[in-house]
Amino acid sequence: MTTPVLLSTTSPASPCAFRRRLLTAAGLALLAAPAHRALADGMGPIRPRRAPPTARLTRHDGRSITLAEQLSGRFTAVQLMFTGCSAICPLQGALFASLQARLSAQALTDVQLLSLSIDPLGDSPPALNAWRERYGAGPRWSAAAPTVTDLDKLLDLLGPAGASLGDRHTTEVHLFDREGRLAWRTSGLPPLDEIGGALQQLRG
Repeated sequence: MTTPVLLSTTSPASPCAFRRRLLTAAGLALLAAPAHRALADGMGPIRPRRAPPTARLTRHDGRSITLAEQLSGRFTAVQLMFTGCSAICPLQGALFASLQARLSAQALTDVQLLSLSIDPLGDSPPALNAWRERYGAGPRWSAAAPTVTDLDKLLDLLGPAGASLGDRHTTEVHLFDREGRLAWRTSGLPPLDEIGGALQQLRG
């Protein structure tokens, strides 16, 4: 999960500029993936919808809040990540950046985004806020880390049961309804149309 992204040593551009182009290209390839690919077992609507566990989060702005409070009142798209990840997490950040742009273009103000860290010891509010800024997060996109004691409860809800911590860092997007209940699980690194279709069904 922490395998670094290898950059070409022959590129005339700076490493940072090359990395930005690499992430953009990877994100475009991701978003162009077929929207109607078959979902794996456990993907799609969650029936019955599952209430979140009692858990406390520390947000990117330093606020301490319960998970239920964070989810309540809006539809929420949640991804698991951690700021020190240089393998798959940049693709997840690019995905949410594109989702944020689509939500803004469609004026869907009742949907929010949450990047939820699986590294509560390493992801401080400044680190979480830097993650947001890296991908141009606006007010509708929050980042937060659970307490160490609450991490397993969140992974039990959002990750494959019985897997190790590394294996439980999934790339699915989890959608919660207005009441804060888990209502939908997408495929791994889903195209925007898959997320949009699921949100449309949840919003009615």
